[in-house]
Amino acid sequence: MGANNDLTKGSVGRNLVCFALPYLFSCFMQTFYGMVDLFVVGYYNGSDATSAVSVGSQVMHMITLVISGMAMGTTVRIGRSVGAGDRQAARETVGTSVVFFGGFAAALTAALLLCTRGIVGVMLTPAEAVGQASDYLTICFAGIPFITAYNVISSIFRGAGDSRRPMYFVAVACVVNVALDFVFVGRCGLGAAGAALGTVCGQAVSVAVSLALMRTRDLGIHIGRRDIRLHRNAAGQILRVGAPIALQDGLIQIAFIVITVIANSRGLVISAAVGIVEKLIGFMFLVPSAFLSAISTITAQNMGAKQEKRARQTLYYGLAVTVCWGLVCAVYSQFLPHTLVGLFTRDGGVLAAGCEYLRSYAFDCVFAAVHFCFSGYFCGDQKSMVSFVHNITAILLVRIPGAWLASVYFPHSLYPMGWAAPLGSLLSALICVGFYLYCRKEDMKLKKTVDRFP
Repeated sequence: MGANNDLTKGSVGRNLVCFALPYLFSCFMQTFYGMVDLFVVGYYNGSDATSAVSVGSQVMHMITLVISGMAMGTTVRIGRSVGAGDRQAARETVGTSVVFFGGFAAALTAALLLCTRGIVGVMLTPAEAVGQASDYLTICFAGIPFITAYNVISSIFRGAGDSRRPMYFVAVACVVNVALDFVFVGRCGLGAAGAALGTVCGQAVSVAVSLALMRTRDLGIHIGRRDIRLHRNAAGQILRVGAPIALQDGLIQIAFIVITVIANSRGLVISAAVGIVEKLIGFMFLVPSAFLSAISTITAQNMGAKQEKRARQTLYYGLAVTVCWGLVCAVYSQFLPHTLVGLFTRDGGVLAAGCEYLRSYAFDCVFAAVHFCFSGYFCGDQKSMVSFVHNITAILLVRIPGAWLASVYFPHSLYPMGWAAPLGSLLSALICVGFYLYCRKEDMKLKKTVDRFP
């Protein structure tokens, strides 16, 4: 491995920030070109096409998170192999990922193409937008092999300690997607289908560029034909880490959809306000999301190198940065929420409701920062099931019931409903801290036993 990819040496804080920033920029660009799709479609078409893209992009976002969650298993195993200096294990992980995710992408694509109409119906898509939403999803579903390939290739680079190349891949997809949006939607008049074509083409070009870079960039993992097969041990470890994350991310998105349905039932003004605030919170969450990925990779390399102290230091640095960021977002939202909500609406009713919702919801940036960082640490330590448990517990006990109860007992205000998310994250954070302290206590007991009986 090149020295620039070795995350087991040098300043812990510097490694974390330098690794997290490219991932942050990648997340920002993905969010940006998703918004460009909506803007271009809305500019050249009516509300039916806009609604179709909005519904379709929500579905695709959930599917993309599931795929990237599964690919996290590849990142972590490669990271641990690199940290341990075990290049054979790293090669087996790459070869297994190629075979496993190839089959996964094929099965997922076939299943989703068969269920397109049913998915459009489950999303309660407006009747005027059903046709275009179906076209949008059909094209995007056909492009799932490219989404999968991008995420797997990026996971290989990140596991090897390189988060800059995946950022370049997203930049390529972003530029191609935005340019083709104006061609397919504007010049060709293809509506929602044109936006989908632009997205898929951008992803295809990105994969082509990433494959070319893999040939020229020495990651220290040289793959031969014999490595491209399903290694049982590697597949098991990839699934052990990736499956809980994929399931967790999918269920979290379903929870968001349920909360959106609750908001929609309260009328157009409330629905619009909730939609705007969700977008704002999504931007605020880019920072802890980037640090989650960075912490998981750095923890994996250091655990593989038997440097548990550096892994813990990475967690502490991540907590310091993300909690401070969360506090800034929460405080700003208390005093100047109209400067944020007002970017998306001029309707007085929507603005007032959105400011109420943002004031309470913004505290989620603080509590979520805690459980995001711990989730990254547990993932890197191959304990991703903990992240699944705390997220599902918070969703089932607090987030969904809290949002529903607030809508029933406080029908004229969104402020109480906004507390459902931060209270859910507070529960998640407490579970994470409790489990971490328990593990530290058990580790100390084991160390004392080993010291006593060497």
